[in-house]
Amino acid sequence: MLAACAGRLVPPAVDTTPLPRRNYPSYPRPPAPVARPTGAVPLGPMPATTTPGATTAAGAGLVAGPSVAALPIGEEQAAVARDAFRLSCPGLLRRTDATGLTRSEDWRAPCQAAGQGGPALAFFAAQFEAVQVGDGRAFATGYYIPEITASRERRPGYDTPIYARPTDLIDVDLGQFNAELRGRKIRGRVEGAAFVPYYDRAAIEGGALGGRARVLAWAADPVALFFLQIQGSGNLRLPDGSLLRIGYDTQNGRDYTGIGALMRQRGLLGPGQASMQGIVQYLHDHPDEGAALMRENRSFVFFRELTGGALGAMGYPVAGGVSVAADPKFVPLGAPVFLSMDRTDASRLWVAQDTGGAIRGANRIDTFWGAGAQAEAIAGGMSAHGTAWLLLPVGTLARLQGAPSGQGGTAQGFGSDGPAPQR
Repeated sequence: MLAACAGRLVPPAVDTTPLPRRNYPSYPRPPAPVARPTGAVPLGPMPATTTPGATTAAGAGLVAGPSVAALPIGEEQAAVARDAFRLSCPGLLRRTDATGLTRSEDWRAPCQAAGQGGPALAFFAAQFEAVQVGDGRAFATGYYIPEITASRERRPGYDTPIYARPTDLIDVDLGQFNAELRGRKIRGRVEGAAFVPYYDRAAIEGGALGGRARVLAWAADPVALFFLQIQGSGNLRLPDGSLLRIGYDTQNGRDYTGIGALMRQRGLLGPGQASMQGIVQYLHDHPDEGAALMRENRSFVFFRELTGGALGAMGYPVAGGVSVAADPKFVPLGAPVFLSMDRTDASRLWVAQDTGGAIRGANRIDTFWGAGAQAEAIAGGMSAHGTAWLLLPVGTLARLQGAPSGQGGTAQGFGSDGPAPQR
C-alpha cells in the first residue's frame, strides 16, 4: 500500500539510516473498538413546516422549542457549557452571523451574565430560549484528536508526507468582485493567465506539488493520515516518543466526499462495519482498492504546527464532550445547542465552536470527544438521531417574527432564502 499510494509523493532523497528496532512504527495500529452506547428515547421535535432548499437557518423556518428550564440539563453539564460559551463570547460579539438569526448586540447580555457566576443552569434558563430550525430532526457524528506514528525526517517505514500550506494556493473572496457573493470564497492557483482549481488528492499524491509545500513530517500509515485529515488536527508520535501537535491550516478547495457512504453504496461494508473502525479495517485489508477509494475524496487538508490545545474554527480551544462542529449557515458559531438523541452520550448541552467540510445543513452536528482511546472509541462509532434546539438570546424569535414570544409555542417560517450567507 505504501508503494502504491505514498512512494511517489516525494523527492527521491531518503534517509536510510536505520532506527533502533524498538523505534520502528507499529503499522497498522488497530483502531480502538467502537464504544457500545446506551440507548435513549429522544424528545420529539415541535410540529413545523419546513422550507426545502433553504440555505440558512433564517430561511428554513423557525419554531419555538420547550422552555430551557424544562430541558434535561444537569448543573455540571451546564457549568462546562457556560465556560465554553464564555470563551466564545469575543467571537460572538464581533462576527457577522451567517444564519441570519442574530446580531452581535443580541449576545451582549448573555455574555456579560456568563462572567458573573452563580448557578449555571439558572444562567441558561434566564438568558436563552430554545429555537427549532426546520423540522428539528438532528443527525450527529463524532470526531476526536487522533494520534498517528510519524517522523520529522523521511526514513524507512515513514513514507507519506504531511504537508504545510502550499505557496501557490490562493484564497479568493468573491464578495470583493460581486456584492451578491459576499461571504463566499474559492481556492485555486494561477496557471498562465488563468485562475484554476487547485490540485485534487490524486494529483497531490502523484507529486503535483513539486516542492511548493513544506513537509512537516512523514507518516507511517497513509490510512491513519487520511483520517487525521478528516478529523482536522492530531498528534504525531515521533520515534523518540515525543509528540508533535498539528492542526488544520487550509484545504485545497475541492469538495469533501465521505468514502464511508461510497463503500456502503457499493456493498463493501457488512453489517456493523459502517463505523470509522470498520472503514479503516477494510482500507488496510484491501490496500489497492483502499488507495483508490481514498482518492475519490478529492479534498486534501494542509496542516500547521500547534503549540497549545486543539483549536476550533472560531480560534478558541475546543473541549471534549462540550464542543461541536456545525454549519455556520444554520448554527451561529459560539451558540449553545441542546441535543436530545437516541443515545445517552450525545444527549446533552453543547457549544458550537467548530465547523467541518462534511457538516452541512440544518441540525447536522459533529460532536467532539477529545483525545485518547476512549475518545476514539466513542467518536469512531458515533451515529445518533434525535432532535436539536438552538439556544438563542431571549427575544430573538419575537424580533425575527415580529410577534410576542412564547416558549413552547409554534411560529411560521418567514422566507425561503434568508440573507446572503456570511463567513
